[in-house]
Amino acid sequence: MKSFFLTIFIAAALLLAPRCIRAQDVHTVHGLDERYKVDILVVVAHPDDEGGATPYLARAIYDLHKRVGVVYATRGGSGGNDYSREHGTALANMREMEAREACGKLGIRDVWFLDGKDTASQNVLNSLSSWGHGNNLEKLTGLMRLTRPEVVITWLPGIFAGENHGDHQASGVLATEAFDLAGDPVAFPAQVAGASKRLEPYLENLTPWQPKKIYFFSDAHDQKPFAGSGPTYSIKEISPSQKKPYWRLALDAALPHETQFPAEINGIAKMSDAEIEKMMSDPNTGWWEEPMLLIFGKSVVGGAPTDDIFAGIQTGQAIKFAVRPKVDGDARDAGDGVVIGEPWLFYSAFLPRHGLASLPKAKQPEIAVKTGTMLYVPFVARHSGTMNSKAVVKVNVPTGWKIISGQGEFLLPAEPETAMRVDLEIPSLSADELKKLPVQEISVGVQLDGKPAGEVNLHVQVKPSALPQ
Repeated sequence: MKSFFLTIFIAAALLLAPRCIRAQDVHTVHGLDERYKVDILVVVAHPDDEGGATPYLARAIYDLHKRVGVVYATRGGSGGNDYSREHGTALANMREMEAREACGKLGIRDVWFLDGKDTASQNVLNSLSSWGHGNNLEKLTGLMRLTRPEVVITWLPGIFAGENHGDHQASGVLATEAFDLAGDPVAFPAQVAGASKRLEPYLENLTPWQPKKIYFFSDAHDQKPFAGSGPTYSIKEISPSQKKPYWRLALDAALPHETQFPAEINGIAKMSDAEIEKMMSDPNTGWWEEPMLLIFGKSVVGGAPTDDIFAGIQTGQAIKFAVRPKVDGDARDAGDGVVIGEPWLFYSAFLPRHGLASLPKAKQPEIAVKTGTMLYVPFVARHSGTMNSKAVVKVNVPTGWKIISGQGEFLLPAEPETAMRVDLEIPSLSADELKKLPVQEISVGVQLDGKPAGEVNLHVQVKPSALPQ
């Protein structure tokens, strides 16, 4: 009898053994970290720049139940401090805290900072250079892969009078590039290397992610060129959940930026609600346009530019990497002649390369500069490149302006194109004179080997204050 039960026990053990082994071999593979998944990723240059989009963000957060993250390219250490005496690194630390508090007012807790240096210039190329373009692009691409946004909102990469900070434009450039790279499995491959171990510290185990849409905003003096270029949202509409207009929610989120707007913030603190509403309803004193416009960049899920931002988006659904369309030709391949250079030439190639050729552009190159300062006009002379060419440069400037350098005859090296510039001195004008001063026009005409090669024109608004070019 004992042998019978022993036989039964051994048979049962053998029968159950494979099941036990299979149960022990089942392991859980960790999925993506959902704590940082956002619907909207805002990419801006400085603490307080997020305010350009906060009326819409308040709508998205409170009433559309969207999750928002913000990436600042710099900490704003070169900005002004009208609240106290700290500057430089100390100011950067203070502005970082102001930014986190401001975002917290809207319930935004996902806030990151890149390593860019706050660069006081109107030239996007200066900002990209001082930031360390490649390093910060890699970092931003990694953040897009971590947060997996459906929509990206950022500064407009383009030159308009009044959009006078190269850092603003540079954040738009980086956001556009990261939008196009985050889903590419061979871009920054160490980020998406796969199942690496903890002791392989340079591999990140992220997953490629293609955002679906990108939108822009701008603080250009004249907003009319952007009309009809994207969806609009009323800032006066009352939030169903918060019982306040969206502009008020945005204003509350701006108040922590005391180093930048102490006088305005202190003034608002002394106002009644009626006085605040009157100020914000006045086009001359309000902080936001009514309605608020977001400039459509592009979509990889279809739709029209003026559609709602989330139209056609299935939140959380990964889509295939959107390979950029091939662009025939290049602004630098237009044959002999002369074209405006530096940031204008950069954008003429950058925008089509990233599928943004339809973005609004100034009808003619323009810039706003401070009275009594210097202005330069960059241009590129294209020539045969097989032998030295002779260029004759003639500059026309308004009365009272002084040509410092760049006019005359020049022997060019044997190369396909030569970058040149004209330096000008702007006269110092009083506030009353500036009010009456129309837009000034600068023209730079070039002859190459005795033949007219073309002319570069730049419209200039002279203002009481502006960043250096």
